[in-house]
Amino acid sequence: MAAPTAAAQTANKVTDRSLNHVSDTSTGTEPVPGDSGEVLDFLVDFLGREVGSDLKSLTNVGELLEKLREENLALEEQVLTVSSSVPPKVAAALSAAEEARCSVEDLLQRERLTSNKLHQHLQGAQPWMDSLSQTFTQVDIIERHMKYLRCLQHIEELSAVVQQCLMTSSVWEAIKAVDSMAALDAGLSQSGCSHLQNFLRETLHFWHKILKDRLSRDYEEVLSQLHWPILSPPTQSLTPAPNSQEISSQLDLLVPQLLALQTSDDLISQKASASGQCMSSTQVVSSATSPSQEPPLCLPIQIMLLPLSKRFRYHFYGNRQTNSLSKPEWYLTQVLMWMGNSSAFMEEKIQPILDRVGVPISARVELCRGLLSLVQEKVANDASRLLYDDVLFCHLVEEVLQFEKELRSNQSYPAALPGLLHLLLDSAVLQKWLTVEKKMAVEKMDAMLSAEGAWSSQYKDISDMDELKAPDCAETFMTLLQVITERYRGLPCPSAQLKFLGLQRELVDDFRIRLTQVMKEESRCPLGARYCAILNAVNYISTILTDWGDNVFFLQLQQAAVSLGEEAVQGLGAVEVGRLASLEGSLFEGLLALLDRLKGDMMGRLLEWTMREITEKAKPYCQDRWLSLPSQHDQSTMTLSSSACPMMLCVRDRLLNLHQVLSLSLFQLAWQGLAEKLDNFLYQEVVLSNHFSDGGAAQLQFDMTRNLFPLFGHYCKRPENFFKHVKEACIILCLNVGSALLLRNLLKESVDWATAGDPPPESALNELGVYCLAPCDVLILLNLKASLPGQ
Repeated sequence: MAAPTAAAQTANKVTDRSLNHVSDTSTGTEPVPGDSGEVLDFLVDFLGREVGSDLKSLTNVGELLEKLREENLALEEQVLTVSSSVPPKVAAALSAAEEARCSVEDLLQRERLTSNKLHQHLQGAQPWMDSLSQTFTQVDIIERHMKYLRCLQHIEELSAVVQQCLMTSSVWEAIKAVDSMAALDAGLSQSGCSHLQNFLRETLHFWHKILKDRLSRDYEEVLSQLHWPILSPPTQSLTPAPNSQEISSQLDLLVPQLLALQTSDDLISQKASASGQCMSSTQVVSSATSPSQEPPLCLPIQIMLLPLSKRFRYHFYGNRQTNSLSKPEWYLTQVLMWMGNSSAFMEEKIQPILDRVGVPISARVELCRGLLSLVQEKVANDASRLLYDDVLFCHLVEEVLQFEKELRSNQSYPAALPGLLHLLLDSAVLQKWLTVEKKMAVEKMDAMLSAEGAWSSQYKDISDMDELKAPDCAETFMTLLQVITERYRGLPCPSAQLKFLGLQRELVDDFRIRLTQVMKEESRCPLGARYCAILNAVNYISTILTDWGDNVFFLQLQQAAVSLGEEAVQGLGAVEVGRLASLEGSLFEGLLALLDRLKGDMMGRLLEWTMREITEKAKPYCQDRWLSLPSQHDQSTMTLSSSACPMMLCVRDRLLNLHQVLSLSLFQLAWQGLAEKLDNFLYQEVVLSNHFSDGGAAQLQFDMTRNLFPLFGHYCKRPENFFKHVKEACIILCLNVGSALLLRNLLKESVDWATAGDPPPESALNELGVYCLAPCDVLILLNLKASLPGQ
């Protein structure tokens, strides 16, 4: 009974360990001790696993008990070690926390003492601080007053210097003093001393005006002695003026002095413009508006422009007869004449002085810029008044474009500087221009299509120039588009250019629709001259637009359209913009597709009517007795079949007629298309619809090779290449009996007993000159030979 007792004790200990293990690994809820079911299940599993059902294994219970005892001792040691080490650490932590708390309380106590002392000290020092603050404020006020007074004194000193220099004619020192005033004014721009600023500006303006008036008066006297302004073409003087050396010296002195006043003059002009004050005529000339905010004109050029400005305003403003809205060319031409007449004077008299002083400007360009500002103001004023008069508005635009062209070419005005074209980019003016352009173009289209010679070519009597045979209406229309292109080509804004391009695309599509309408009226007689003229017109427009697609100007517009997006040109979709970006298409791709479709439809209808007439004439030839014709050996000479004469004459006449009325490229398409249709017709209706004797085959070959093919030989070197079916059919039909039998057997064997190593039947056909017809077609033709056995 000892063994069971030991086993029971072991089981109890195992049960205790299991219960402890379950308690340790649970989610916090210990198993209920009274739950005997779980304990018994665990005990049964443990005994079954450790002891098993073998009674002899009960001898191992002692070893199991010893093992469990060792594990129990190890666990007890671990528990004792942990329980003995945790309290010292906790105690140490609590001790450190207590020390920290005491230290914090000590620090807080010291902080309260220090704060109280500091508060008491500040309360005692507050009267001193208030007293020092008042003293500092007074010192600051006195210091600002001193600076204010020193600034006033400096202004007075500069003013006295200018006055003294003017009394002693020391102009350069006076200019330096005025420049110092201008620099001081720029330094005070952010100051709040408005009265000081006003006093300084008034003083600067006062002395600047006196100095400028004095120099301007002397400069104008020198210019008058040099016969400025030059209003007529200059003439070469034979004898120089007696005081020319003195005048040149004065000019060399006055121009640099005026240039030295430039800074103060620009400052005064800017202040006057910002405050809305009334500007002088010189300032008006120098403050012309432009999109690039150009720098003001240099002072000597402003003074030189005064007499020209007075003349311009006298003649082209107010109630003068020369101020006419219908004659913008009067003032535009006058300004161009002044530019041209003054060019030599500016290059010879003024430019050398500017170069010596080191001013990097062109005297001639500066004068043109000043004169151009007068024109810009006038054009902008007139354009706004002509928005409701189409005729006068168109005339103004034409004159502005012509002026711009002459300004850039004859006067060599730099392209970087704006001319007059930017004035036409105003939204109202540009929209009016587009509207009038479209209106005028539509009216011209109506007139050109209804003109008496609209469908005849003006070069019809000159063969070298009439290759395209374009009717007058089509040529006039493309000239109209080209003129529109030349008008908007120079605009400085790509988006505005693309608007005109959209207008051109719209006009081309409108003209295509008109041509389609006229074509439908003429479709009852496609062989007529007007129908062919319409076809020539479509081909001519398509050819010109294709050339434009490769033009540098339109390629640049294409890139602009890609960068601006699909809304840049009306009618362009996302797909077309993508094709433009990859350079796969052009700006006229959609229009070219519509024109090519129209051209294809018209060409197809033309060939259909031509073939209808030819087939009508060819009916007797198709029904000829090819089987009963005698052999070639029985005839002395071969002649054209009498039944083929009407057909041949019809083909000849139609070819001659199409050659006369169609352009070269269209005629190429026409005769090649006609040859293809005629080849299919003869092959189907003559060859495959009849049986042939040797004489009939020879006669057919003679009719084709000696009569039909030569009709097309006028337009190509080898016309038989365009009649492959008929040519090869004649070769097969004209084979002698032996060759025909061998060929038939070869073709039948290749169909019935073809093996991998046998040569293809096409090689035998190629040796005969047959390349187009298939072997099955050749067998059909061989069966049409009446001379072969078995037929």
